[in-house]
Amino acid sequence: MIPWLTDNTPFPPLDQALAEPNGLLAVSRSLSSTRLTEAYRNGIFPWFNPGEPVLWWSPAPRMVLFPDEFRITHSFDKVLRNADYQVRTDTAFELVMRACAAPRDGQRGSWIDERMIAAYCALHEAGLAHSVETWRDGELIGGLYGVSLGRMFYGESMFSRAANGSKIALAHLVRQLLRWQQRDALPGRLMVDCQMHTPHLASLGAREIPREEFVIRLKELVNLPPVTHWQFDPDLYR
Repeated sequence: MIPWLTDNTPFPPLDQALAEPNGLLAVSRSLSSTRLTEAYRNGIFPWFNPGEPVLWWSPAPRMVLFPDEFRITHSFDKVLRNADYQVRTDTAFELVMRACAAPRDGQRGSWIDERMIAAYCALHEAGLAHSVETWRDGELIGGLYGVSLGRMFYGESMFSRAANGSKIALAHLVRQLLRWQQRDALPGRLMVDCQMHTPHLASLGAREIPREEFVIRLKELVNLPPVTHWQFDPDLYR
C-alpha cells in the first residue's frame, strides 16, 4: 500500500518505493514549501497530473548529469560562443515555469499546474528555486528551472522556443556550478538531478546511477555551503 502523508507525516524510507510504477513512494494533498524541501533533501520529487493528489517519487535507477560530463559538440560550441543571446538568472522565474507547462508536440497538457507553479514560486521567493533563461533581442527563447539545496541542483523542466534555447541555459548552468565549486575550493563531485531517463538528456551526457549511489552523493552535496549570490559570470563561454 502507498502511504498517505498528512502535513506532519515523514516520508517513508526510499526502499519502500514501488518497482512498478518505478519509484512511486507516497501520496499527499500538501505541496507546501516545507514538504517540497524535505522531499528534495531526501531524493524525492513530486509528479502528478492536474486534479490528482500529489504523488511522490524516488525512481531506481536515477538519471543524473555530472557537470564535467556535459557533452558539447563542435557545432554547439560555436553556438555558445556566438554573441546573439544573453543568459540571465531569476529574472522571469514564473514565465519560465509557464513556458515549461505549455503543451508540446504530441502532448495534450502538462503536469505543471497552478498548484505546482504556486509551490515553486514560493520556493523561488525563499531563494531555493531558480531559473536559467536564454534571451535574444528581448525575447525569452528557452530556459530551465529547478531547486538548489547546498551544492545540489535538482532540474525540474526545460523549454525551447528557438533552436538550442534550453541547451544554452543548461550549458551555462553546469559550467557555472563547476566554477563556483572551484572558486570555493569545495570537495567532491557535483551532480544535477535529471530524475528520469530521456534520450535527449542522455545525448547531453546524463546517465543513470543506482538510487543508493544517488542518495549518498546527494547527502554530501546538500550539506555543503550554498551559493549566496545566484548570478552567473558573464564570461562562461565568451
